[in-house]
Amino acid sequence: MADVVVLSTSIVRPDRADSEPVKIHLTPWDLFFLRSEYPQRGLLFPKPDPETDIIPQLKSSLSLALTIFYPFAGRLVKTENENDETASFLVNCDGSGVKFIHASAKTVSVNDILKPVNGIVPEFLNRFFPANGVKSCDGESLITFQVTELKDGVFIAFGYNHMVADGSSFWSFFNTWSEICLTGVNRNKNLSPPLLLRGWFLDGIDHPIRIPISETVPPSSSPVVSSSLLQEKVIRFTRKNISELKSKANGEVSSDDRRISSLQAVTAHMWRFIIRNSDLNPEEVVHCKLLMDMRRRLNPPLDKECFGNVVGFATCTTTAGEMVGNGLGWAALEINKTVGLQTDEGFRVFAESWVKEPKIPDHVGVSNSVIVASSPWFNVYGNDFGWGKPIAVRAGPGNTSDGKLIVYPGIEEGNIEIQTCLSSNVLEKLSTDPEFLEYACVV
Repeated sequence: MADVVVLSTSIVRPDRADSEPVKIHLTPWDLFFLRSEYPQRGLLFPKPDPETDIIPQLKSSLSLALTIFYPFAGRLVKTENENDETASFLVNCDGSGVKFIHASAKTVSVNDILKPVNGIVPEFLNRFFPANGVKSCDGESLITFQVTELKDGVFIAFGYNHMVADGSSFWSFFNTWSEICLTGVNRNKNLSPPLLLRGWFLDGIDHPIRIPISETVPPSSSPVVSSSLLQEKVIRFTRKNISELKSKANGEVSSDDRRISSLQAVTAHMWRFIIRNSDLNPEEVVHCKLLMDMRRRLNPPLDKECFGNVVGFATCTTTAGEMVGNGLGWAALEINKTVGLQTDEGFRVFAESWVKEPKIPDHVGVSNSVIVASSPWFNVYGNDFGWGKPIAVRAGPGNTSDGKLIVYPGIEEGNIEIQTCLSSNVLEKLSTDPEFLEYACVV
């Protein structure tokens, strides 16, 4: 068992803050994550030069980055409306700062993470992540960082409030932070360019949105899958694998159909073989849920750099029998069609109906579902704080459930890696399925 020793805990505030704090009202898509645990990600770096004191450098550059991405340094404010037993939420960008933890795990080596026993993501890694079990509704710091120094490396991990930002916005912030730490300035040569906020873009919906107080607290009993029954492995698809899967999927569908993308082909491959190895009855309903960036799908579209949380769920539904009885192209085309249905109109119809009867999901894994999160297009491996680029990326235990697939770019250009959380017996079958492994490998 790895001994993780917390050396210090502090608050890092923006280098400067506006005298009049901006207040960000939350949309239905933000509030959808009210009970969601903080998503957690972490980057493994080589060991810095022993003469380099990295903590002051990380803190000072983080302070500058928070001056640009000021919403992260704010606080979630809950207002209870006694007249109608509802509550409203907003983000007050008051510069209160973010939590920063410095820890040490000198018995852990880089290879303990890169080459774990049987390929299973080690349990000790959970202790390298901050904000374990913290939910969006009760998190004080909208981001928490933990820097853990290892025997021969450094692990920089974070957990963030999904109501404030999605993965696209978070990685933009992280890229800026690492660039400032490396060079002292960001590429714009200006430490405080105006942040392009998503803003409020739903005409006709009053805000702040009022939610019944009963919906803002977790139910007394939530269905929870025992974590002892779940395991995680990282599945790698090489550029060659991906090209072959994409070609195979497109070759199995009519030329009149939409073209299957690389990610759709990879997702379909994962979904098919997870279902095939789950021993489900043919009539059982199965789902594939994809978190999608909706910025460019709105009308008018939002700028792709727009800060905030602008994600939607695309849910593809079929039966285990149909999945097993059809090929890769069929599954990929079902995903493709579902993605194509995510439009501005549907996004807004959901919001308009949701505010009439707000329901906050518990974000516990749904039976017989895979949930695809993150993106292979995030700039993960471009982050260099001054002692080298990352050598691996991992997800923490927050916001994870049976069937969760967290997608990253591979360290080699064109590769895709998927941190896969499944019940131990399904994951073991998947890991030894020769047809699955024809296009994938366990890291």
